[in-house]
Amino acid sequence: MSLSVLAIIPAYNEEKSIAQVIRKIKSCRPETDIVVVNDGSTDGTSRAARSTGLARVVDLPVNVGIGGAMQTGYLYADRLGYDIAVQIDGDGQHDPEELDNVISTVASGETDCCVGSRFLHGASYRSTAFRRTGIAFFAWMIHWMVGKKVTDPTSGFRAVNRDVIALFARYYPYDYPEVEAIAMLVRRGYRVTETPVRMHSRQAGKSSITPAKSMYYMMKVSLAVLMTRIRDVR
Repeated sequence: MSLSVLAIIPAYNEEKSIAQVIRKIKSCRPETDIVVVNDGSTDGTSRAARSTGLARVVDLPVNVGIGGAMQTGYLYADRLGYDIAVQIDGDGQHDPEELDNVISTVASGETDCCVGSRFLHGASYRSTAFRRTGIAFFAWMIHWMVGKKVTDPTSGFRAVNRDVIALFARYYPYDYPEVEAIAMLVRRGYRVTETPVRMHSRQAGKSSITPAKSMYYMMKVSLAVLMTRIRDVR
């Protein structure tokens, strides 16, 4: 029996790239359903996504951030009974040709969550020295806190199974959630693995993580990961 797969695309002001991302997903995996969570965009993101005729679009009335947008996607996946949900960004950085790599170990039952890594087993990705330092810090923190080695803890390119979909539908980290979500899953006994993937530079628009937000990002995420020791998500 084939498993039902939903691609969740959180999108904020991605008018110039979202349609291309949707079409590429359908070209690579025609059987995969797509939902775009338009996170209060002020441009034509919703219109561009709908114009493809290939995706459902959920329009949030205000910008709630990546965590809120992704939880909306997981609620959608949970209520419609999807077996696997895979997050893929709307800016073109995540390559839809890598979807099978991210999904396959979840589909086989080998893992509960598979993260696409830019750095694993020779996969290469160019980023700023500051960002590489931040990624290394979070990798160290996850290993120190929960004993899990992860090479790319900030990667949003990840697939999860039905059990994790249900968990994330109930609770998902709100602000810059990727690192905290990994720590939370490991502490609750879920299996988290990585697979090497290619990633590209953003095709259009700009990242929501500006230099001014970088220090806040590091402090907030560090505190959130520490809080996973005492938080009991039910």
